[in-house]
Amino acid sequence: MSRVFDMPFSSVYTLYVAKVERKGRTTDELDTVIRWLTGYDEADLARHAQGSTTFREFFDEARLTPQAAEITGVVCGVRVEQIEDPLMYRIRLLDKVVDELAKGKTVAKVMRARASGDS
Repeated sequence: MSRVFDMPFSSVYTLYVAKVERKGRTTDELDTVIRWLTGYDEADLARHAQGSTTFREFFDEARLTPQAAEITGVVCGVRVEQIEDPLMYRIRLLDKVVDELAKGKTVAKVMRARASGDS
């Protein structure tokens, strides 16, 4: 697992971009979803996406949205909500929202937006 933790975020980000663009989505949509999940602003995300930040460093600085707990499902054959390692859990949350975007969910649905009448 530590090999994944020490991978540069920028190398995986490039793969995320390729994945969503192949499915007709945009880098702007991807960035919106990543910023929502991590709490990064545009400049911070760009710095990480172009730098040598590891996944561990990327998530050490992130402030996950409270709605992250609503992200469930399977990524790479593993149920996200059952992952015990905190860093791997965060990485798989990111993988899951990227997958949802690539599979055609709207940005609002990926971001767990509530209908105006919901409480």
